[in-house]
Amino acid sequence: MVNKPPILNLADVVPQPLAPNRAPQGEKAKRFAPRMGEVSAQIGARLLGYSVTALAPGKRAFPLHSHRVNEEMFLVLEGRGEVRIGPDTFPIRQGDVIACPPGGPETAHQIINTGNSEMRFLGVSTNLSPEIVEYPDSRKIGVRVFGGDESAYTLRLNLRDGHDVDYWEGE
Repeated sequence: MVNKPPILNLADVVPQPLAPNRAPQGEKAKRFAPRMGEVSAQIGARLLGYSVTALAPGKRAFPLHSHRVNEEMFLVLEGRGEVRIGPDTFPIRQGDVIACPPGGPETAHQIINTGNSEMRFLGVSTNLSPEIVEYPDSRKIGVRVFGGDESAYTLRLNLRDGHDVDYWEGE
């Protein structure tokens, strides 16, 4: 019996809009519109998460955030934009590799497509649980606990001033 090799060409990954229960609504949808293509499960990854994100011009992938536990890395596959890291903003383009180590607000990051064409990037992340995520722009803290399936949360809370709020609240 021949096993499926742990190989996938990124040209075969078709990013899809976020599920309606996870997608930004109303005015927030004008700023945030990531389309995601899962890679990890297709190649049998267990300790790292991989995905391809596509962003239309003028869109952001996710709110400015930092991870206290997990590390992320991004490789720009095509397009141009900028990345916010802490209080600074840097231009990014095809071929750039962005390291986002765990930390506080100084490591918070956000990718924005400031170009005129679609931007695509590969994201790679450790999958350690539990995870604490901070959102400096909206003053939220997120708590994430993964279950047996690393793609599914068993607990996902977003807190501001001690109250549970929507993920997109304040963004």
